[in-house]
Amino acid sequence: MTLHFVRRHFARDLGIDLGTANSLVYERGRGVVLREPSVVAVKNGPTKEILAIGEEARQMIGRTPGDIEAIRPLNAGVIGDFNITREMIRYLIRKATKGRPFFKPRVVVSVTSQITDVERRAVTEATLWAGAREAFLIEEPVAAAIGAGLPVHEPSGNMVVDIGGGTTDIAVISLGSIVTGQLIRVGGEAFDEALARFIRRKFNLMIGERTAEDLKIAAAWAIEPTEKNNTAVEVRGRDHISGLPKVITVQALEIFEAVQEPLETIIAGIRTLLEHTPPELLADIMDKEIVATGGGSLMRGFAERLAKEIRMPVRIADNPFESVVLGIGQTLENLSKYQRLFIAAKKAAT
Repeated sequence: MTLHFVRRHFARDLGIDLGTANSLVYERGRGVVLREPSVVAVKNGPTKEILAIGEEARQMIGRTPGDIEAIRPLNAGVIGDFNITREMIRYLIRKATKGRPFFKPRVVVSVTSQITDVERRAVTEATLWAGAREAFLIEEPVAAAIGAGLPVHEPSGNMVVDIGGGTTDIAVISLGSIVTGQLIRVGGEAFDEALARFIRRKFNLMIGERTAEDLKIAAAWAIEPTEKNNTAVEVRGRDHISGLPKVITVQALEIFEAVQEPLETIIAGIRTLLEHTPPELLADIMDKEIVATGGGSLMRGFAERLAKEIRMPVRIADNPFESVVLGIGQTLENLSKYQRLFIAAKKAAT
């Protein structure tokens, strides 16, 4: 029995959707095995001691003392702190493999389509340092398209809109490559921030990012809600003037108005990309559908709003939140078929 055979059949090869808001891990042969918030709690100081990662760190957001900070290592798809990012990758690998695997895994990581060469090297090196024996990078919209079931290898246009936490990655894909693409640094977190600003401006109420996110999930619409859907949501926060706890009620119509700016930014980016798409590929897309993935696409009425704005058919992927990691998983299950789609590959030093 050769070492190559043992590694192939017993190593836990992993795929990581390294997101601004959440990170997901796929294990070859098992599927999605881990979903964690992309949050790290650190103790302020010269060493930046890491206290917690993932869900445990997320629970600390807005609740930490002055010397502890809960941060997101990735900001709008860009690594903000290299050391903390590689610690998070190591945490994901260790937790997914339940400790140290006998053989180091091969790891495929998704990155934004507009990643620079410097950022590409940084993610590759961080993945190898974190415990991978071989690191591969794949562009997020390509992985999302694969995960959504689009025939990316065919000589035909496929368009995907991946709305993540910090960015929206839009791409037209043909023959396994991005023909034209655009990265908009607006995603789900921009909706949360818009809601927090609206609540403060209209009600003098201060709310945290978790409350804003819960409000978005509960009642945000991309199309104007009907009278029947204009539900009321209770929001708790701190009065901006008195500093005391306060409870207000917000209507779905008000939430709809609050999220218009980031929503229109995303739609404008999609429209711009379509204007720069070759006519033959544009015709292919019109014959099919634009596919929306990512958590941001789950906003009520998003497909209907986008289809109306651009006058083209739009559908939400069957599992939009996991489309990227499922696409990465497919590449893991058949590396030889998808290997040419990787934009970087490097082995650990022996």
